[in-house]
Amino acid sequence: MKKEIKILLVDDEPDILEFLSYNLTKEGYNLRTAKSGKKALKIVSSWVPELIIMDLMMPEMDGIELCGLIREDATLDKTLVVFLTARGESFTEITALDSGADDYITKPIKPNLLKSKIKAILRRHITTQSGELEEQALLTFGDLIIDRDEFKVTVGDKDMNLAKKEFELLTLLTSKPGKVFKREEILRKVWGKDVIVGDRTIDVHIRKLREKIGKSYIKTLKGVGYKFKY
Repeated sequence: MKKEIKILLVDDEPDILEFLSYNLTKEGYNLRTAKSGKKALKIVSSWVPELIIMDLMMPEMDGIELCGLIREDATLDKTLVVFLTARGESFTEITALDSGADDYITKPIKPNLLKSKIKAILRRHITTQSGELEEQALLTFGDLIIDRDEFKVTVGDKDMNLAKKEFELLTLLTSKPGKVFKREEILRKVWGKDVIVGDRTIDVHIRKLREKIGKSYIKTLKGVGYKFKY
């Protein structure tokens, strides 16, 4: 039997906490709330969640500082962090992701869309009886299905013929839907540190992926990198 997914909600606005708690409790998540970054740190010192959803702008300690402290804590290395904020500027999103966040959701957001986004963020994780997280072999995003074990990608009822690096690039991007992967990180994780490739290598592989799986899944953040969006 799988244990409940634990989620910590951090926001200084009671109405937002109530909105999040109501909608996520109905989904069966095990929730705790904190109205400040300091209180959040106190909670995670003894209660390790799979996911932390936090506001960006908070008094005393903002979300960027809180996320940085969370990422320095080895006991929270598997905890996902998502910002839920009214600020939607691209530079703010980049700053948030650079601080170690896994995703960025802009307010206001409808309940069903919020729940879908959280499910997508958690989709690559399954919870074992021991409480450890492990990657799913089969990932589904609408009509796009990725089978890590079979090294197979299907769109609708059609099998896609992906080259090895195309598959590795796609599985990297889908490992954290919504996260912007910088070009340097993509090169390091897909091609390795010891392999020298041209500046256009990633762009060519992204273009080929879009041709095979459709243009809507992979988004470009100009001058920064790429993200998988579903």
